[in-house]
Order: sequence, then C-alpha cells, then structure tokens
Amino acid sequence: MPTETAAPSNDELSPDAAVRLYVDAAARAVALEEDVADVLGSSYREVSVQVPLRRDDGSLLVAHGYRVQHNGARGPYKGGLRYHPEADLDEVRALASLMTWKTALLDLPFGGAKGGLQVDPRQLSEGELQTLTRKFALSLSHVLGVYRDIPAPDVNTNAQVMAWFMDAYSGRHGYSPAAVTGKPVDLGGAPGREAATGRGLVYVLEAAARRWSWDLAGRRVVIQGFGNVGSWAARELVTLGARIIAVSDVGGGIFNDNGLDVERVVEAVAAGGSVADADVGYTKVSNEELLTLDCDILVPAALGGCITAGNAADIRASVVVEGANHPVTPAADDVLADRGIRVLPDILANGGGVTGSYFEWTQNIQQFQWKEDRFNAELRDRLDRAVNEVAAYAEEHACTYRLAAYSIALERVARAVRLRGYV
Repeated sequence: MPTETAAPSNDELSPDAAVRLYVDAAARAVALEEDVADVLGSSYREVSVQVPLRRDDGSLLVAHGYRVQHNGARGPYKGGLRYHPEADLDEVRALASLMTWKTALLDLPFGGAKGGLQVDPRQLSEGELQTLTRKFALSLSHVLGVYRDIPAPDVNTNAQVMAWFMDAYSGRHGYSPAAVTGKPVDLGGAPGREAATGRGLVYVLEAAARRWSWDLAGRRVVIQGFGNVGSWAARELVTLGARIIAVSDVGGGIFNDNGLDVERVVEAVAAGGSVADADVGYTKVSNEELLTLDCDILVPAALGGCITAGNAADIRASVVVEGANHPVTPAADDVLADRGIRVLPDILANGGGVTGSYFEWTQNIQQFQWKEDRFNAELRDRLDRAVNEVAAYAEEHACTYRLAAYSIALERVARAVRLRGYV
C-alpha cells in the first residue's frame, strides 16, 4: 500500500504556493466566484528560454531564463527582471502573481509579470553581462512591448542592464524607450525612479505611522539588505530622525545601538565593498542575528523567505516593513500576527518601484519629462492613498493589513476580468 505523507506546513511551501495561500484567503474574504477564481489562479503565459553565452575564457555558460505573465486584465503586463541562481520558474511565477496584486492595489493600469535569469552576475565580466542581457532581451522580445509587457530592474539588475535590454529590443522593433522602465535618465529614465522603491517604502511607513499616531523620530530601525531598496530607505529614514542601528548585505552585517553613519555605509558599498567595510568599531552581526535584534522597525529588504516559523518567535520589532518580495512565510505571518507585530505587506510597502515605473512609462509615451519634485509628490500621493485604503479596510473587517491589501487587489482585478468578458 502507498505510504501516506503529511501535507507540507505553511513554512515548507514553495514561493508560488505561499502566494496562492494569501490569494485564497482573500478570495474567501471577498466571496470571490469560483469561475473568476479559476481565471486568477494561474498564469496566462509562461515562457522559458535558453540563453547560451561564450565566456571571455572560451567556456560556454548556458543560462535559463523565464518570463511569466500572470494576468493582464487591468493593462499591459509589468514586472521586473532578476538575475539570481535561484530565480527558477516557481519563484518567477510567484513574483508575477505578486505584481498583479501590487499594481491593482496601487490602482495602476497594469497587469502582473516577472522575469528571471538563473545566473550570478557577480561571476560575469561587464562584457559578458551585457552580451547575456542582450541575448535574453531578444529571446523574449516577441512577448514584450510598450503596450504588451514592460520589464524593469529587480534583484541584481539596474539602470545599466535596462539600458542594454532596451537597446537590444529597440534594434528589432525601433527605438522604444517605453518598452522598459528603470533606465538611465539620459535614455528616458525618470528623475526619482532609482530611489522610488526605498523612498516609497518610507512614504508607506510614514502614512501608516500617522494612522497609528506614531512618531518616527528616534525609532530604532534594522534593515536586512542594503541594495537599492535598503540603502534609499535608510537615507530617507535618517532625514525623519529615525536611528538606523543595523544593516546587512551578502557580506554580513554591522550594529551600533547609537546609530550608524548611513552615508559612510553608502560610500563603502558604492566603492564596491560590503556594509561591513564601513566598520569603524561597529559590532559585526550575521544576517540571521540581525533579524532578531531588538528594534522598533525591521525592514527585510533582501530576498524572500527570511522570516520563517523558525525565527518568527524571536523577532523583537514592533513593525515589520516588507521591502523584499515575500520575505515573511505564511507560517511566520501567523506567528507575528498572534504576537501583535504589525506587518506592512510587500504588495503595499515596496510598491513605490512599480508606481515610479508607471510615471516613467507615461513620460516616455508622452516624450515629456517631469521634474523630480513632481515625481516624488505624485509618488507620495499614490502611496498615501493606498495605505489609507488598506488601513480602513483592515479596521472595518478586523483583519491584518496583508489580508486587507490582497482583498482590495483581488476585487479590482476581478472587476476587470468581468468587464472584459473573461468569465
């Protein structure tokens, strides 16, 4: 007889299954019809490509890439490109779904997509990275476009990568600056877009703090991940009087309860080092230790799945702000909720990036560039509105901010699905 195996716990779920768990909870909360749920429960299109690269030393690297288009009922697909060894199809599928809910929650005219290339860019020369990016762009160009699917930067990609990607796409389809976002300003990028995800995270936190009658001045903040999101969030929080007491990256972490010199840390990383290279007597901590430091605000801004059932009971923050995508597993989410720890979910907290991309896309289409002050004012307005909608829903239905955010997003996508006659 076959051996009966136990169902996986919420902490053992794949990224895609974990996101589905949140979506299913929201579907029950809004009493979503079964036929609509069937449409929203899977991706519209999943493309897998092979990208061979002849390396500088003559060896051959065969990278595998993906583009998942989850749902386009509300507009063209939108989502980043990440270069990471673990960016497999399941991970990309989960991130594409998250983008559907994120763009809907922020009321942007986009659907959700994501792309991934399974490669460690740190192991490549600049020339190799450029060649690989151009080949990747051409392999996906038939499913991309200004009104079809617009990529953007994500983990281990940046404005330069998007410039190469846009140029390769334009070589086949004609000059198309609006085909990607997150570009250098000289190539149609928007002033303010680079900082938008980290700055937007702080705008979200500010709006939530007003709802809670919190003063951010003097609050002790811990940030895991000091890339684009974490570094800009740190700089913005310092201007509000918050105290950044610990940060980390792949090279480790540093801690000082009196506060870190954030600009010095930024300079160390900009010079090609780790945050640990800014050490001037700070205490060294591991990424694991950093998550459980005593603080007011914890910002996991690295990769997903870092707060689990194994360490959720040890989290000593009052608020967790999800700078990364799905950094808290469903099992950990339950533990944090039971402990009264507020969580600002990823589809809200890191929504500044896609909102900024929307601004860049519209400017490219109009061929009219905004000033950065306007960009930031529009960004704050959009995010303030989203926070207040989520908070009001959570208060009315006595639920977490995560369930409120997913419920609002799900209802918006469902309306678009019905109006377009998909069901």
